[in-house]
Amino acid sequence: MIRISNRVQIDENELEETFVRASGPGGQNVNKLSTAVELRFNLRNSPSIPEDVKERMIPLAGRRLTLDGVIIIFAQRFRTQERNREDARERLFEMIREASVRPEIRRPTRPTLASKKRRIDTKIRRSTIKSLRTGPRNDD
Repeated sequence: MIRISNRVQIDENELEETFVRASGPGGQNVNKLSTAVELRFNLRNSPSIPEDVKERMIPLAGRRLTLDGVIIIFAQRFRTQERNREDARERLFEMIREASVRPEIRRPTRPTLASKKRRIDTKIRRSTIKSLRTGPRNDD
């Protein structure tokens, strides 16, 4: 079991990793070794992730989420298979951590009497300043 947050733990068997040839750094090894990692995680059928976290993960995953509910993360930033594997896993875990934080519910409040009074006083002060800018009247 991989512990991601206080609420979420994922079984190692839920992660499916495939190694493919990378197009990034690696010199001559790029043509010979499969260093890029394609990490697949079936979000829809995962028993480890609570339903509310799944709901919040859908918009976070964006284009990485397939129609079948599988998140695909492709990592080819590093030269070695192991570092790309760690990178892909960490990106998935970070997405899960972000989704597991419950958003705070905004409770609408009303302005206090003192804040209303301050607002009105400021408006009166501004109005007075602007009225003093007018020039002398011609009452001919």
